Amino acid sequence: MLKVVAALLVALATATGCSGAPAVQVAPQPCSPAVAITGFSDALDGATYGARRTYPLLGLSGLAVDRDGSLLALGDRSVLFTLDPRSREPRAATPLADGAGEALDAEALAVDADGTRLVASEAPPAVLRFDTDGRLVGRLDVPPDLAARAARNDALEGVAVLAPERVVAAMEGPLAGDDPGVRRFPTWTSGAPGPTYSYRPDPGLDVAELAATGDGRLLVVERAFTRGVGNTVHLVLADPRGDTLVRTPLADLGACPDLGATSQQVQANPLLDNIEGMTVLGRTPDGALRVLLVSDDNQNAEQTTRLYDLEVRLPPA
Repeated sequence: MLKVVAALLVALATATGCSGAPAVQVAPQPCSPAVAITGFSDALDGATYGARRTYPLLGLSGLAVDRDGSLLALGDRSVLFTLDPRSREPRAATPLADGAGEALDAEALAVDADGTRLVASEAPPAVLRFDTDGRLVGRLDVPPDLAARAARNDALEGVAVLAPERVVAAMEGPLAGDDPGVRRFPTWTSGAPGPTYSYRPDPGLDVAELAATGDGRLLVVERAFTRGVGNTVHLVLADPRGDTLVRTPLADLGACPDLGATSQQVQANPLLDNIEGMTVLGRTPDGALRVLLVSDDNQNAEQTTRLYDLEVRLPPA
């Protein structure tokens, strides 16, 4: 009997993570013909990591899969967390700093083929390279003509590795002097600036995150918050063609079933929060992408750090 009780306690701890909030997992529930949700978890909401020094898991705005299969989660407070890929519990925390030893305004995360961590920072807009110990080893500067026209809180918000030595980042909002409906996606090849793509999100939405699909295309999170309505989050496929990204809508995540989720904010769908991070975990046996999203709580007690598991079926490349 004691062994049975112990096993149940272990299972409960795994399901609830650090904060006691249960993980909800279900059979795929459709959000659209291309996207289904398979679960969500609030286990990281209010969680901390560490003993002698405590790191709150606040402001999570980036996700990536490390080469060993671990999950990496980037916090706005310039901390990179390593999460267990099954329980999603934090296993390590690595503070990050720029070349002057200052904290980053960190907004997005990707892992390059050599294992270096690519961190998009808004101020100034650049993609910084860190080794596995958190040491700064390089940077990809946004071309000056783009950087000078980027608003302080509307600069780099997404980063992805399209192919070996080929990196793409995303501006959250429009640049000064641009068509207000257009967002710019700078690229780098072998560390040198490459072409800049133009991307047009749905009206009223900004770009919150990017993730590579593995076939040369990108998943894009478009997002907005409206008082009295809540969060609007669209998932889109972007295909590089010439100097533009051809856009194929995949889902309005507000159409996903709420799975019993609750929210302290007014939300048309209480499942949704301020989704800012995304990574591709792999594929299902029948070929769908397994995608993980995370919401940024903005260090606000009324918002939730929430993980979302999706299955995404892409049209042929």
